[in-house]
Amino acid sequence: MLTLKKYFYTSSLVLSGTCLVVMTLLILAQITARFFGVIIPSSEDFAGWLLSATIFFGLAYTFNSGNHIRVTILLSRLSGPSRRLVEFFNLSAGLLISGYLAYYTAYTAYESYIYNDVTDTYLAVPLWLVQLPMALGSVFFFIAITDSFLAALQGKTPGFIAHEEALGSTE
Repeated sequence: MLTLKKYFYTSSLVLSGTCLVVMTLLILAQITARFFGVIIPSSEDFAGWLLSATIFFGLAYTFNSGNHIRVTILLSRLSGPSRRLVEFFNLSAGLLISGYLAYYTAYTAYESYIYNDVTDTYLAVPLWLVQLPMALGSVFFFIAITDSFLAALQGKTPGFIAHEEALGSTE
């Protein structure tokens, strides 16, 4: 099970990193092409879509590794059962919000597929292809929060807290 989790979070990282590299290469190609008087059609659009994919694919890995932004002013003053209760409340709220996000981004991509929507850019790209990375990234994020929620329910330390504590002990 731990190996499966490791591959899941690593795949989130790799997908995000791949999109970032492709976006960078596309921008560099556009800069080079302009130097020679050539324009790559819709390169700005593809760069924006790749940026969105980079962000959404990276959510699960970032959350699990404790590298997301958390305001811990209150949490640092709590300990024991009260801190676990607040963390559990936060995970519950995150679970609901990420579930809502995952459902509606997937539903939006599905509707775009059913209605054969295309982008309104120079190159007509099926809209569901543009929306799919956001939907998948949202589902990955929901799974990551569910994983932490279940760990908290079982009385274990969620992955993001373990990573935060490991980082805090080295400072």
